Amino acid sequence: MYAILDIETTGGQFNEEGITEIAIYKFDGHEIVDQFISLVNPEIPIQPFVVKLTGINNAMLRSAPKFFEIAKRIIEMTNDCVLVAHNADFDYRILRTEFRRLGYDFNIKTLCTVELSKRLLPEQPSHSLGKLVRALGIPMADRHRASGDAMATVKLFKMLLDKDLDKEIVKDLIKFEIQKGIAPKLRDIVESLPSKTGLYYIHKEDGKIIFIGKSRNIRKRVNQHFTGITKSAKKIQNEVFTVTYEETGSELIALLKEAEEIKIHKPIYNRMSPKTNFSWAIYVEKDADGYLNLKLQKADRRKKELKSYTSQQEGKDALFRISSHYQLCPKLAGLHEIKTPCFQHTTNECDGTCVREIPLSEYNERVQAFIDKNLFDNKTFALLDRGRTVSERSVILVESGMYKGYAFYDLNYQINNLDILRNIITPMQSNRDTRNSIQSYMRKAKTIKIINF
Repeated sequence: MYAILDIETTGGQFNEEGITEIAIYKFDGHEIVDQFISLVNPEIPIQPFVVKLTGINNAMLRSAPKFFEIAKRIIEMTNDCVLVAHNADFDYRILRTEFRRLGYDFNIKTLCTVELSKRLLPEQPSHSLGKLVRALGIPMADRHRASGDAMATVKLFKMLLDKDLDKEIVKDLIKFEIQKGIAPKLRDIVESLPSKTGLYYIHKEDGKIIFIGKSRNIRKRVNQHFTGITKSAKKIQNEVFTVTYEETGSELIALLKEAEEIKIHKPIYNRMSPKTNFSWAIYVEKDADGYLNLKLQKADRRKKELKSYTSQQEGKDALFRISSHYQLCPKLAGLHEIKTPCFQHTTNECDGTCVREIPLSEYNERVQAFIDKNLFDNKTFALLDRGRTVSERSVILVESGMYKGYAFYDLNYQINNLDILRNIITPMQSNRDTRNSIQSYMRKAKTIKIINF
């Protein structure tokens, strides 16, 4: 659990500042579960430059609660949490100073999003909160007010968690929980998980990941592991200490991310990376007369396929739709073994001679139209899909035919700037399997929107 906060102060000499406003958002790694926002009477004047910067003046704070009046609520909000802030050293020092004045030793584990962003976003020219969120396309309101800056930090931290491919942040939290020596029962673990789309990570007590999976219902799938009777299920049940998860909203992001996470972490009970099993593919060949023929064949990694399929029948069904849509000769579209109505021929069975009645250039233009639409090479586009909540969407970026990565963005912000999109994506590996998975999802999913650049 994280307590993400921002503090505004009076300014002044080191360790003599007073708090004028505080905002804390309790964040479980996926969503905000509690919040506390309050002006604070610092009992000392605010420096003029601070008034100009924040808009908070002395008159606004006369009736505000003093720190000792909200101290208990701050402890409740931060108890058993990791304190997260942009420049955490400053906020933590201010809090400790205020509590010290009350005779209380405030001690908590901290994470700084400045340091995290430098490690996870090293290409950014500035790591100040304002410039960073602007470059990443994160909407921001009430700059230099505690609630606005804290909310921007929440959104930034979400993005940094997504980009933390080695799970260093999550590992730190797991170790923090392990030190408390509380090993939850399997039932308690299942009840803590959401019934949503995403990935789940099964950990041993030392934090090591022993299994990674994906599901449209994380809770249901993990419950199957915990109630299974196979040897691998029994081993997982004996070794599991906790389960962390990552909601994706998008099934495609879960699929792509699962394959890459397994390669990175090599969990002992994931015997191999999940196979996408696109064993059939459509290729294009030119015959002796110069006509472009579509061929459905067993997938051959030495050749450049146009579209891939998990079965021969799926490929044949697709060829029929393609020949119908583009008015192609069924024989030259690879439909050799089945009786197919011909869109050029007068009979119901095509013998392949009909195509000779069509000018070569015209026929090949039809085939080329299909090729141009389906070949990834040199295409740059974004796939917009479901997000993790109703207020966000997910986006996948393909640039020059290569899968670049994914991101989540607020609905208040429009993803139509390629430079911003490059900044916010979590980079991922691109290979033939990722391309096939994306193509397959584009064929089947009804929720996606495509933006071409």
